Amino acid sequence: MTLPAGSTIGIIGGGQLGRMLGMAAAKLGYRTVVLEPQADCPAAATCGAQVIAPYDDADALRDLATRADVVTYEFENVPVEAARALEKSVPIYPPPAALDVAQDRLAEKDFLNRAGLSTASYRAVDGDADLAAALEAFGGDGVLKTRRLGYDGKGQRVFRGAGSHDVEGVFAAMGGVPLILEGLVQFEREISVIAARGQDGALVAYDPAENVHREGILRTSTVPATISAETAAAARESAFAILSALDYVGVIGVEFFVPGDGSLLVNEIAPRVHNSGHWTEAACHVSQFEQHIRAVAGLPLGDPSRHSDCVMENLIGDEVLAAPTLAAERNLVLHLYGKAESRPGRKMGHFTRITPRNR
Repeated sequence: MTLPAGSTIGIIGGGQLGRMLGMAAAKLGYRTVVLEPQADCPAAATCGAQVIAPYDDADALRDLATRADVVTYEFENVPVEAARALEKSVPIYPPPAALDVAQDRLAEKDFLNRAGLSTASYRAVDGDADLAAALEAFGGDGVLKTRRLGYDGKGQRVFRGAGSHDVEGVFAAMGGVPLILEGLVQFEREISVIAARGQDGALVAYDPAENVHREGILRTSTVPATISAETAAAARESAFAILSALDYVGVIGVEFFVPGDGSLLVNEIAPRVHNSGHWTEAACHVSQFEQHIRAVAGLPLGDPSRHSDCVMENLIGDEVLAAPTLAAERNLVLHLYGKAESRPGRKMGHFTRITPRNR
């Protein structure tokens, strides 16, 4: 189903990703309505209308379904029940099944392994005894994570050379919620692939980006990544396998660890447009945001090739104060998110330095 120009796309979530999706939709002639409880959210400035209500509010969901011809979302913690309720009356992309997989790290790892993709070793942890057994199996090393809701390094604890005496009370300290212990991975770099699948099953992928994180937050994405052509091709094929297995429609972000031998371990998937794909708005003719709108609207997917090499960098907290200086640079694309308050660890914007490729 191809949406005619003038149709309305509903977006669940009003953060910076919703803001950029609203901009891309307008470029293609679509209207947007966002469901977001915060009245002055970043997306309010670029979307045509807003339903101000919690994401699981039944009346608000009915209102959104009435206004929108198709619905998408900008973050992976949309209540699955809300997505399934919407699906009964309006198409929603990506499918709710993708939320089911991405919202639980254990379910995600199980899904990836069933799809034939390698991950770090992992164990479910539902108490201190489980943690002790898992650490023993992993030689005392591992990253303990909440199975749900953690992001940007939140809800995590690293163990190195831990013994049974190190686990007492840890489960309670982590909130007494279901956890997962992942084995530590020796890797040379982290990369990600932004890929998309259309309603007709067409698949495209952008070039892999090499990512640097600090304190669990993405700082830079560099393209091209320092990997072989074979590793890049394998990363794209892995992303395509995930998209096909989920009968997916839209853009997905897939993060990988790359060990020294050039093999790949999938770290996590994000069923949405992704921070490590922000470079596409500066270095490609079709950004990840336009690509996502094309997919959910039933339009042909765009060419993902890039015209420039680039480095994207996030502006965190008060780093946004450098915006006037950055704006004076040549070959730099600056994007601010319109957030009124700067806080430590809060993403306030990003910029991308580009180097045009030789033709």
